[in-house]
Amino acid sequence: MSLLSAVANFLKPEPPLERSVLQALERVAEMVDPLLRFAPGFEKHLGGPVRHALGYCDGLVAALPGPLDINRHAFANDPLVHSLFATADDIDQMLGRSQAVRDFLAEPCSWESDHFYAMFAARRQQKKQLGMEQQGDVIRNDVPQRVLYFSGQTLIEPNCQLATTLHGLRCKAFESLLHTFHSHLEALRHEREGLRADASVERAHLTVLRGSSGGHEYQVHTRHLADLDARLRENNEALMPAHLIAALADYLQAPEPALHLTPVTVTVDRLGIIRDESTGDSSVHTLNFPELTARDRRLHLAMLARISRDEALEAVEMVRDQEHRFMLI
Repeated sequence: MSLLSAVANFLKPEPPLERSVLQALERVAEMVDPLLRFAPGFEKHLGGPVRHALGYCDGLVAALPGPLDINRHAFANDPLVHSLFATADDIDQMLGRSQAVRDFLAEPCSWESDHFYAMFAARRQQKKQLGMEQQGDVIRNDVPQRVLYFSGQTLIEPNCQLATTLHGLRCKAFESLLHTFHSHLEALRHEREGLRADASVERAHLTVLRGSSGGHEYQVHTRHLADLDARLRENNEALMPAHLIAALADYLQAPEPALHLTPVTVTVDRLGIIRDESTGDSSVHTLNFPELTARDRRLHLAMLARISRDEALEAVEMVRDQEHRFMLI
């Protein structure tokens, strides 16, 4: 490449950012700090990292397994669905109590199809117990066992169109990243307020000491105040828009620690008792599913689910009737 071509390429204006990236940058300003959009180089420095984070969220949602039918038939025949609920009635309770499902069924768009899609999430739990176990022809009592069960079953982004559900999940994934960074920002601000308060107290104490003998105690508190002032300067510098943009760019370029899927494999029998390996017994199955780590750092099984609209409507009416009876009592 000639020198003239190199200079021409260097002077060529950068192509405009895609619409999706510009929209994401608006969400960055809204959720992290509105003042960031006025900082020099906001779009220039964050355009690439935001594009990378959006691509990461696309891949994360694409990696979700399913859609998996969740209903009474699946509870009886699918080992994974059977492990997700204690009883088939718990499926109806989840559907009937879900505010997301209630809101969706109240919309006219819920009648576009007989089924709708959503992300199913639940927390994996274990408990220890003493139970019976057959070893060959011998049945042993009081055998230590670990039992797999799930709690907090919920549905997210229900919609008749799978593409719409996936789009909503991608947006939520990106917003989860921004929430995590915003929490870091709030922690810095809280630390700054604490440092300011500590420095103010230390200055008042030094004023008192200055009027007395001073000596060693005065020197100790002087050094402490200098340390507080230095930490406060570092904190203030970290909260400057330019530094925030640089930190956010680095964060969005490497979002994996804040949001990721971890594959899980566990072998259980029909009662949820965890086995070391599959023994060929038809009641023992190896379950494979991913767990999502998000901003609250708790692990949630995550997968796509397909739900019958009519079954969801029946469940909502059943739960409303239960709530009404409870209120009457």
